[in-house]
Amino acid sequence: YHRAKLRHGFTKLIDIWGADHHGYAPRLSAALKGLGEDESRLEILLVQFVSLTRDGKAVQMSTRSGDFTTLHEVIDEVGVDAARFFYLLRSFRSHLDFDLTLASKKSSENPVYYIQYMHARICSIFREAADRGIVLSDAPPLSVLSLPDETSLMKKVARFPDVVSESGRAREPHRIPFYLLNLAREFHAFYHNHRFLGETPERTQGRLALATAVRNIVSTGLSLLGVSAPERM
Repeated sequence: YHRAKLRHGFTKLIDIWGADHHGYAPRLSAALKGLGEDESRLEILLVQFVSLTRDGKAVQMSTRSGDFTTLHEVIDEVGVDAARFFYLLRSFRSHLDFDLTLASKKSSENPVYYIQYMHARICSIFREAADRGIVLSDAPPLSVLSLPDETSLMKKVARFPDVVSESGRAREPHRIPFYLLNLAREFHAFYHNHRFLGETPERTQGRLALATAVRNIVSTGLSLLGVSAPERM
């Protein structure tokens, strides 16, 4: 399989294994070398184990006795969005304690709900703007966004492309959900402290442009994670 991939022109082989299979890594590398292939093109990522908790108690599982919870059962309980997000929130190099109770909550305590609510809240802002007859101009005056909270949020927005690039290079997809969670904290705080509508026309336009940028990044970031970005919650 690996030799066929290399001969089809792939320049990098990335295998994702459970941490308990670490002993096979040098064997596979030696096998590739023995076939005359460049073993340095092989990269093996060892994924740590997952423990499930519910209501503060460990969900007991045993592969020997056949007593275990499947991923399908986890998805049925918490939903596909929460399942994907919680798995991606922790580095694959670290053990994951998956809190089923927290993942099922429809509140700001649940990180994926908190981020999705940011997207829904921004969509609500634009629905209200439409009701007031306010339309975002093609050239909003961003120079009016000079308050510390405004510039801080703009800097956070500008970091997104780098976060995605760094995440890919380092094989650390958890950087994206962490970034989105920090962005959500900053945006929700901004929303509570400032108005997007009802300010001067120039500042309203500037803040709507900022809200648009945040909405686009949240939508793109969640899409990269395979998580939905609802417009209403």
